[in-house]
Amino acid sequence: MTRDVLVVQPETETTSGDGGVGMLVKKKGTASARSWISIDSNVNETIMDIDKYAIMHRVQIHARDLRILDPLLSYPSTILGRERAIVLNLEHIKAIITAEEVLLRDPSDDNVIPVVEELRRRLPVLNANHGEGQHDLETNEEDESPFEFRALEVFLEAICSFHAARTTELETDAYPALDELTSKISSRNLDRVRKLKSAMTRLTARVQKVRDELERLLDDDDDMADLYLSRKLSSASPVSDSGAASWFHGSPTIGSKISRASRASVMTVHGDENDVEELEMLLEAYFMQIDGTLNKLTSLREYIDDTEDYINIQLDNHRNQLIQLELFLSSGTVCMSIYALVTGIFGMNIPYTWNDDHGYMFKWVVILSGVFSAVLFLLIVSYARLKGLVGS
Repeated sequence: MTRDVLVVQPETETTSGDGGVGMLVKKKGTASARSWISIDSNVNETIMDIDKYAIMHRVQIHARDLRILDPLLSYPSTILGRERAIVLNLEHIKAIITAEEVLLRDPSDDNVIPVVEELRRRLPVLNANHGEGQHDLETNEEDESPFEFRALEVFLEAICSFHAARTTELETDAYPALDELTSKISSRNLDRVRKLKSAMTRLTARVQKVRDELERLLDDDDDMADLYLSRKLSSASPVSDSGAASWFHGSPTIGSKISRASRASVMTVHGDENDVEELEMLLEAYFMQIDGTLNKLTSLREYIDDTEDYINIQLDNHRNQLIQLELFLSSGTVCMSIYALVTGIFGMNIPYTWNDDHGYMFKWVVILSGVFSAVLFLLIVSYARLKGLVGS
């Protein structure tokens, strides 16, 4: 495995110096360069700081396709098959796959570093029969999956594993928080569940986009056929090595390895060119995995909805209890006000002729006023229960 670093400034022109050595001269008003890593089937790596025009010229794609990989633009998860490349945007994984190399954007990103390590491990061709002759070597190469499928599988496995891990973390945090909320309704627990629900909604949308893209590919055989880069390269009209190099100008790996790509896909070429069974099986495997992750998130959403229903019932019960208490207090206040009014009238220091020699009447006025207030209170409560305003 070799690793090189190549820095290509955007929109440069080459001038010849002494000895015919080319020099790169940067022009004004150029586009900003981006960091890419190129990995071929022999795990020869090249770190490149090049602009979009150099990438477009290298892999022969249009600007609208490369724009999908722009991190500043919010494009959904996309897998596009072009004539000589696969443009792949799976959230943090932004890559271009050709028949002989992988171009991966921002290789120093924390989420991309494990993907690069996996590419180093799985892209090389492993032959168990090194000493059994050239015929066996070519047979092993013919039986292996095309290079673009091995790279595509690494990316699909990475994004599916990434979402599965995020879902597991979310489940680990969400279920205990929901159980704690059902046992104790508090502002702290409600705010914690609210944040978890927001995170679940965002994660569900991201998983849904990946699933929809895989489902779109599986539903269209023509789109899947466009991803067979080695087949298209091998079935093209015979060209010389110089012609192949002109297709992939600037790529150090493509022109020298077209014959190997032809051997790797010769079995597919001789068969039905519309046969997409191999890719379909690959996509179905990861479609089932991402669909299982989406089902977990759906189950978590249903659990959250059930918890919300339970919390709403509990809050309704508390609200009803407060209403009943308020009704009891209001009724008692009205009755006590009537009682206080009667006693207050008779307690005023105003001379009444009918009060002379009738001091015993005060006792009966107090007793009758209290009985009347109590009876009125009971009548109000009974009427409220009859109308269903309070519980039994």
